[in-house]
Amino acid sequence: MSGYKCNFSTLVLAFLLVVNFSDSNAQVRKYSNEFLSIGVGAKALGMSRTQTALADDLTSGYWNPAGLLEIESNFQVGFMHAEYFAGIAKYDYGAFAKPIDDKSAFALSVVRFGVDDIPNTIDLIDATGNINYNRISTFSAVDLAFLASYARKLKIAGLSLGANLKVVRRKVGGFASAWGFGVDVGAKYKVSNWKFGVMLRDATTTVNTWSYTLSDRVIEVFTLTGNEIPQNGLELTAPKLTLGAARYFPIKTKFGIAVATDFETTFDGQRNVLISSKSFNIDPFFGVEVNYANLIFLRGGFGNIQKVKAEIGNQSVTTFQPNFGVGLRLKSMTIDYALTDIGDQSAALYSNVFSIKLDLKKSSE
Repeated sequence: MSGYKCNFSTLVLAFLLVVNFSDSNAQVRKYSNEFLSIGVGAKALGMSRTQTALADDLTSGYWNPAGLLEIESNFQVGFMHAEYFAGIAKYDYGAFAKPIDDKSAFALSVVRFGVDDIPNTIDLIDATGNINYNRISTFSAVDLAFLASYARKLKIAGLSLGANLKVVRRKVGGFASAWGFGVDVGAKYKVSNWKFGVMLRDATTTVNTWSYTLSDRVIEVFTLTGNEIPQNGLELTAPKLTLGAARYFPIKTKFGIAVATDFETTFDGQRNVLISSKSFNIDPFFGVEVNYANLIFLRGGFGNIQKVKAEIGNQSVTTFQPNFGVGLRLKSMTIDYALTDIGDQSAALYSNVFSIKLDLKKSSE
């Protein structure tokens, strides 16, 4: 029975996590659509997400759509897979990008974060009070995002703009679901070996519309356990501003180093980040990539700098999230790997991230 008690707790936890995101009134949620803050691409995650100025391939559709203009092939296709919490949660990404002409480009991207096969033990006990394991069913808790990206060069040399139209779909079995819509805008400026970028996520404030379909049995369980019955409503995702800078340093003939930094700024209440206040918060990230002949890549970075209470005493200690990665380019294929800490250094919960990118029909120029 202990295993099924644990499964029931998992069910309740997964359900309440979604319930807590919504009520009858529209509210800005500090961690709304948080699955879209993880990042995409093993290269980016190995460099601690420092891509606002650096991204120059199809992943720019996520990091900064203005970077799509730096794609040199006729089109790119890419995929990524990662698993969190010992494989309980699956995180996947796929994208397609193509230059339209020498001044514009577009991309289509999809991001999925999901927990599948969650046991539903609401009906484990039948009307007569008997336990019937055949009454156990399963469901999935899935977050999906679809991004349509467009980028265009401006008349100012080195300056480009980009935007995303974003559609969010969130679903918890047959209990709860939401549709969300939003817009991201970004810009990049290149001069010599320097790149500068700015990305405003959820520029128009992304709106998720939640609806709930609860059976009489679920309502009864919520009532008996003292939980609030969720109501249909709106969840608002506040804008988030990221500024980035990157520089490439060529070394001799075949070696080179790219150094990048991002500063993520939020305005939705105080957070535990390096620069924290009730008005705004600034979370810095730092990354580096060393390449040999633009074929072999070694990456590293750190971010998520926080102050946490020490296990002994009342003092606070500063922690950070380290990340590492490698990459290999084989003609038109690039394979990347990253080892990332999901943020809890005490538990050492590292995840393996793999991604692949194909540059197809390269131009002869």
